[in-house]
Amino acid sequence: MHRFLCALCTRVRLPVRMIKQSNIQNLFFLGIGGIGMSALARYFHHRGYAVSGYDRTPSDLTKELETEGIVILYNDDPSLLQSLSPALLKDHTLVVRTPAVPEDSAIYTWLREQGFDIRKRAEILGLVTHGMKALCVAGTHGKTTTSTMLAHLLYQSEIGTNAFLGGISMNYGTNILLQKDSSYVVVEADEYDRSFHQLKPYMSVVTAVDADHLDIYGTPEAYREAFAHYTSLISDALVMKHGIALQPQLKEGVKCYTYGVGEGDFYADNIRVEKGNIYFDFHTPTESLVDLKLGVPVWVNVENAVAAMAMAWLNGVSAIELRQGIASFKGVHRRFNIHVNTPKVAYIDDYAHHPQEIATAIDSIRRLFPERKLIGVFQPHLYTRTRDFAEGFRQVLGTMDECLLLPIYPAREEPIEGVNSEMLGGEVVQKTELIDALRSRIAASEQPVVVLTVGAGDIDRLVPDITKALKNGKW
Repeated sequence: MHRFLCALCTRVRLPVRMIKQSNIQNLFFLGIGGIGMSALARYFHHRGYAVSGYDRTPSDLTKELETEGIVILYNDDPSLLQSLSPALLKDHTLVVRTPAVPEDSAIYTWLREQGFDIRKRAEILGLVTHGMKALCVAGTHGKTTTSTMLAHLLYQSEIGTNAFLGGISMNYGTNILLQKDSSYVVVEADEYDRSFHQLKPYMSVVTAVDADHLDIYGTPEAYREAFAHYTSLISDALVMKHGIALQPQLKEGVKCYTYGVGEGDFYADNIRVEKGNIYFDFHTPTESLVDLKLGVPVWVNVENAVAAMAMAWLNGVSAIELRQGIASFKGVHRRFNIHVNTPKVAYIDDYAHHPQEIATAIDSIRRLFPERKLIGVFQPHLYTRTRDFAEGFRQVLGTMDECLLLPIYPAREEPIEGVNSEMLGGEVVQKTELIDALRSRIAASEQPVVVLTVGAGDIDRLVPDITKALKNGKW
């Protein structure tokens, strides 16, 4: 992947309009290990700037950034900033932060008190993509897979694209695509902290507006209103999921299309599973493409594919390119990745952390493995989300045959009294106990098993060990 990015950076000449001061030499990223932050860090690093950052814990992604030459600190100690080269001088440094970094972070506090120019990630992303045809994908669910699909469809076509993605593309092994000769950029439009209000979409998909991030928005109505305002920023066309509770506020002349399965201006039908593959027909307002093979055979990806293909079609990707692109799409890291698939046990890992997302993952599993017992492992993400959607989590987790729960991953939050994993039902286990708990349940099962791990915290760090244990198990 490092060679891939280096090859791209020699061809790319994207504008860097946000650095108004001519003496900015380096950028420091607070929370550099975040998927969106790392994409921006890679962009500036390969544009020739000195890039460094801080994150709380090492991860596979931060290790990749370090391999590419980016220096990362893992201790929240301002004195360590003095060891960076070049030194962080406020007249020469732009600081980029994610809201996930707490306000009381020692490094953040020091940089703020010293008067450094500190900007939110969303603002920088908006400025980087300003002046390009930004194809944005927003929504509570599905935006990472849909935006990565869209980027792949465009990148492998004659149109081409740049992309800032919210996940690691399995086709390219990175979350950033740079292509000098394309005026397009695909952007995942994140609604957290109203970040997507910083963007200037040329076109946008909106996949869903189910309430989330109520620690920011307060009410479901305020959440949906934020999406309505976002649609007012679109300059050419909106492609929205048919039937969602969104009243767009479009400028005069902006076109509105709907998409779905069996309904909408763009839709899929004749969906079928044949020998482990999913095939479907895709219909646009003027033409139909039949017998398309879905690159990642997950039921929900049919809907995501319709959204991505609709946007690509509207921007000139040909029928042949759509057919080839959707068949060659390999997916996104931690979006329904199948790590083990034997006659006795299958193991799937997914990023789902909202009740509706978990329900979608379960539905796909039931369709792909209808005869198997489902054992789920869920790590709740954030105390506020666990509190706000506790009933929804209880209902959806109850549809699994068995469910193990890990303690809540707090991220940026302090504990809330009375809010814990126990309130969601199921058995709570510690990370160190998980593999033994899974082994005993699989061994006791009289039918084949699917193990599903879900969550947006650090549960992904358990995936290699779970995979190894389930592959090597004597079932």
